[in-house]
Amino acid sequence: MLASSYKTTCIVVGFLASAAPALSQEADLAKKLSNPIAALISVPFQFNYDGRIGVPGNGKRATLNIQPVVPIPLGADWNVISRTILPLTSQWNLSPGSGRQFGLSDVTQSLFLSPKEPGPGGLIWGVGPVIRLPSATDDRLGAGRWALGPTVVVLKQIGPWTVGALANHMWAVGGATRSGAGHVNATFVQPFISYTTPDAWTFTLNTEASYDWTADKLMVPVNAMVSKLIKVGHQPVSLFAGLRYNAISPESGPKGLGVRAGLTFLFPT
Repeated sequence: MLASSYKTTCIVVGFLASAAPALSQEADLAKKLSNPIAALISVPFQFNYDGRIGVPGNGKRATLNIQPVVPIPLGADWNVISRTILPLTSQWNLSPGSGRQFGLSDVTQSLFLSPKEPGPGGLIWGVGPVIRLPSATDDRLGAGRWALGPTVVVLKQIGPWTVGALANHMWAVGGATRSGAGHVNATFVQPFISYTTPDAWTFTLNTEASYDWTADKLMVPVNAMVSKLIKVGHQPVSLFAGLRYNAISPESGPKGLGVRAGLTFLFPT
């Protein structure tokens, strides 16, 4: 009887496995894109818009983040994943009489040492340094201080699901690059979950919580996005769009709904 039951179970499992839709090449790339430290060269162009900023809440900010991700092989078992965030920002009316500022904000560079193969239980992880460069072209677009600290990402991919979190903490290092620059002591935490369909649609929910320990300010925007991976000729491109809701924001921070949209160029090897 046990043998019969075992045989029946094997038949059922085999049937379910054969009935499950196979991932297309596009869907496989879309799933890799859900992994922040995948061994995949990608160049996202991410546009964000937020309103109701400042006091009395008339300010607006639009930011284009250029975020190249480049894996660097390190021997047979390890990769170093370089993630850069280069923000071009336009903001206006953040405070009475502040006018408009446009230019480059502070650049953030992260390096993750990550094993090429998942660990026990399929766990994928990476750890390394993060550095923020005082590269802002306007005093009101950046902190005016170098900052350095640790960063870590942990995730697991189960079937079409990707679940994980990325976090970092930065402290000011060295002297201020301009007069009036404040101290930097900030934590960033980004939990995320995504689901990729066999036809390369991906649905993602994440938060990007940040806490400024010096100013005692907490911000928690929640992002809900949908993306579709397509091919333009032979070039894979992921198109994405969604809404962000500023669930927690300081008095001078953005309020209500914002928008996120953009595209990512992928360069699989």
